Amino acid sequence: MSGGSHAPAPLAAAKVEADAFPIRVARKFGRLGLEQLAHTGRFAQFVGDIARGFREVRTWAPELLKQMRGIGVDSMPLVVIVAGFLGAVSAFQTRYQLFPGVQLSVIGLIVRQSIVLELGPLLTALVLAGRVGAKMTAEIGTMRVTEQIDALETLAFDPVAFLAVPRLIAALIMVPVLVLVANFMAIVSAFITLIMATDVTPLDYKAGLQLAFIPFQIWYSVIKSIGFGAAIALVCTYEGYVSGSGAEGVGRSTAKAVVLTSVAILVYDAIIAALLAPFIQA
Repeated sequence: MSGGSHAPAPLAAAKVEADAFPIRVARKFGRLGLEQLAHTGRFAQFVGDIARGFREVRTWAPELLKQMRGIGVDSMPLVVIVAGFLGAVSAFQTRYQLFPGVQLSVIGLIVRQSIVLELGPLLTALVLAGRVGAKMTAEIGTMRVTEQIDALETLAFDPVAFLAVPRLIAALIMVPVLVLVANFMAIVSAFITLIMATDVTPLDYKAGLQLAFIPFQIWYSVIKSIGFGAAIALVCTYEGYVSGSGAEGVGRSTAKAVVLTSVAILVYDAIIAALLAPFIQA
């Protein structure tokens, strides 16, 4: 019979397991950190390849108009519908949240500021992240899976210049255009809603739109939309370019691209608001 100083086998095993738990946790977080650093490095290299790809004008120029149509023209109906409902809801909410005695002209001011400065650019970008961004990732991811990107390299084509550069340029041009259209449609929709369904008069709404207006408020919306377009194009083309094999890999990359793009849009929106908010006051 062994001495009483030795712990029973189950207790000794439990003690070893408890001692090993912090080590396993540290290793797991370490692997996650290394994977994230490697992912960041690959993304930085991809952005560098895009910068070099701008010199290959003959490679990306023929694709530019096609991508501009896919991002801008084909997205126009969805943007108009979203903006129309956005303006109507903003008008109703603003009108029926006012205290009695408040001048009705303030409704135009609130609707203009909320749409032009925040809701118009942000919601349009999030909608485009789902429609345009997912399409970008799926297209490029499918080309990766079917080895079409390898074929481009074999034919001495720069795949990044051919796939990513025209999509980035098209997004930088067309997303601001779509945002301006969305802002206009939302303001018009709010006007129609207020005139037809509330006691607000056209003169009240017009006076509110003109109140405390400065041109930089429009530029503020454009600056936001340019960053949103860059986020959509860069993140979604990258996730498609490094997509895993098979249909499951393309689906995973597409879902990841939409999530990361949405987060990037929200972060950029907060940064721009913190930096430029003091300049939008009349």
